[in-house]
Amino acid sequence: MNAPNPILDVWCELQCPDCRTALADVQALRERYGDRLDLRFRHFPLEKHKHSFAGAQAVEEAFEQGKGWPYVEAVLGRVEEFDRRGEPFLVEVAGELGLDAEEFDTALIDGRHILIVDADQAEGKAIGVSGTPTYVIGGERLDGGQSQDGLRARIEEIADRLLAERD
Repeated sequence: MNAPNPILDVWCELQCPDCRTALADVQALRERYGDRLDLRFRHFPLEKHKHSFAGAQAVEEAFEQGKGWPYVEAVLGRVEEFDRRGEPFLVEVAGELGLDAEEFDTALIDGRHILIVDADQAEGKAIGVSGTPTYVIGGERLDGGQSQDGLRARIEEIADRLLAERD
């Protein structure tokens, strides 16, 4: 039986310019490791961003509809527009990606994903996440909020070690 894939948790929020900066690294990691590394988007909405909680719920709906990472990339790529327009922008992006925009709107209203977002945020606080982006892999926390310099190389080093130990 194969051992499970290593997990990389990416603590992020869609209104965070630093998370947009980190996007290139996340995309590169997804391309390099494919399905050998489980990359998980974890929610850490920051109070200073008024739409971050809605954004977290929207990401959850996008994953439920099968296009989580494309949605994350699309919204982060236009973080200023999200900052300016808020929830209507989240629904619009869903429609652009061919997702069920009406269902997005309903999900934001009925709060069906709030418990997941709250649980992620509580877990993040419990392990010392204080800002975004923050990465956790192999039990090591790497804070990307100050600088992304060298983080991808460190993540690859840990992922390669974990994969070698697994195989």
